[in-house]
Amino acid sequence: MAGVWIDHKKAVIVSSSEGHVTTQTVESDVAAHPRYAGHQDGGGEKKYEERHRQHLEQFYDDVINHLGTPEGLLIFGPGEAKLELKERLGRSRAPSQPVVEIESADKLTDGQIAAKVREHFRSP
Repeated sequence: MAGVWIDHKKAVIVSSSEGHVTTQTVESDVAAHPRYAGHQDGGGEKKYEERHRQHLEQFYDDVINHLGTPEGLLIFGPGEAKLELKERLGRSRAPSQPVVEIESADKLTDGQIAAKVREHFRSP
């Protein structure tokens, strides 16, 4: 089982198997996404948006590579990144995908993230 707390700046990946929990952080090199202030007719905004999208896709690929192949996956975080990661995961995985659940969550410490993942996958 695994959980990922994610925003556009970083992802904290928590993996749990046989009572052993590991935590990894993947930093993003995606710059902040301010409104483009250039001329609209020069194509600069489109190029900027394309570069931003490519950086996000690379970040999501890095996160997916760190995930391995969990049986279940909880993706949570404060913004759109959790939904974007789920979409990217759907496009990049084989048909035997893990069950993916999405939740909203504010900023959390690494300890709080690990505790949330453990609690989520705790057997009743």
